[in-house]
Amino acid sequence: MHYLLIYDLAGDYLERRGPLRHEHLRQAREAVARGELVLGGALADPADQAYLLFQGDSPEAAEEFARNDVYVTEGLVRHWKVREWTTVVGEQAAAPPRV
Repeated sequence: MHYLLIYDLAGDYLERRGPLRHEHLRQAREAVARGELVLGGALADPADQAYLLFQGDSPEAAEEFARNDVYVTEGLVRHWKVREWTTVVGEQAAAPPRV
């Protein structure tokens, strides 16, 4: 199954992320190495949200990532939530239809 971790970013996210980015990316790379995180990144123009795509049997990996992410703990993320995403098309689709 796939889960989207959705971040609502602070208005000054781009100005404040510099000193925290290394730690955030380290955590993300570790989640990739564990096979939990598939893709992640912020929206552009404006950079007001970020989406991280997780895979697994439950939303726990995405939730744990957010609870420990320096962007969250340092206030660059105003709010976050995890949503199950039913992916049906593409090589990594978790629930391709049987037609």
